[in-house]
Amino acid sequence: MTYASSARQPEPERGTTWSRGAENPADGPEAGAASSAVNDSNVVPITAAHTARQGAARHADTSLPNPETAAKAKKSTPTAGKVRADALRMLGCVRIATVRQMAQMITAEESDGRSYVRRAMVELESRGLAETNGKDGKHKIWNLTPAGQKALTDGNELPARPKAGTGAKAVRAGFGPHGLAVTDMILAYTDTVLRGRREYLTDWQVEVNHAIKQTGLSFNTDAVLAVPTKTSEVRLFELDNGSMSRARLAKEVWDYERYAGHRVWEGARGTIGGTYPFWQRHRYTRSTTFPRLHVVLAGKAEHLLETRLQALTAAVRGITIAVWANTLPRLQRGEPWCEIGIDDPHRRRSRYPEPAGR
Repeated sequence: MTYASSARQPEPERGTTWSRGAENPADGPEAGAASSAVNDSNVVPITAAHTARQGAARHADTSLPNPETAAKAKKSTPTAGKVRADALRMLGCVRIATVRQMAQMITAEESDGRSYVRRAMVELESRGLAETNGKDGKHKIWNLTPAGQKALTDGNELPARPKAGTGAKAVRAGFGPHGLAVTDMILAYTDTVLRGRREYLTDWQVEVNHAIKQTGLSFNTDAVLAVPTKTSEVRLFELDNGSMSRARLAKEVWDYERYAGHRVWEGARGTIGGTYPFWQRHRYTRSTTFPRLHVVLAGKAEHLLETRLQALTAAVRGITIAVWANTLPRLQRGEPWCEIGIDDPHRRRSRYPEPAGR
């Protein structure tokens, strides 16, 4: 973010739990329209040393493809034209990427498709649709040009996003590593949770602003995945690339609770009316619960990331929104998420004052 289960247990001192495979398709309260359900696995509480104990069955998303369907949809090496089109679509969603990252998504699993993508990017650059503005080590960082964004919109490939930047300024300013880490997070989630299904790539959007003018609260969510579940239409993702303090990271997570806790009056004048969550009336109108926040930690040695995860768990204890956390290496290996916050709208409502009546 840039500046700006088993039975519910509302007690704020609930311990951390690891959701083993909980982001995989599972039979639970969030079954969606995109797939049939399979069994969820268990959640086990952990200590600081990650000592597992027996846990109870938990809920999980079921809006994802089942294994049988995914197995029939293996990626295959496409034609040159399709590589160019896929590269444009990918950059339109994730904003910046290297050839390695693009090849991971749009070419065959069994082969190194970087040469295909590299040729495609040279062609797109010659047509003025893509460009490079920096490097990650020896690897060029690619982004769309305004003409490339317009081509996607004109081709009805992505919805028009008039305020969306190309990412070029961020790369030139030196923020390329964070953007590439966000892309790695999206790729890892796609591979391990969405089972490598490329069609879900266009359901991602990066740097999505959330703001409430009345309170002055404003922040950008690193990535939003618009694959609906039974209870929520999106999933929110924050990535910390090791560039901020622990206190700053915790504040950014708490900002989501402040956003979820804000309520507004609704009702015709002259009537009693009532108050409703701002997010449910003006942002995620088809959701019955506030979207789950996924926090991914990257940018440091793995043992330091584990320590940072434990510190974050302690810093957000008692939060009243659903928060799952993981490190990028664990996510890339398909290892479980740590549930560090549970959605509790009743306790959240008591925590934030009601708006004054009209």
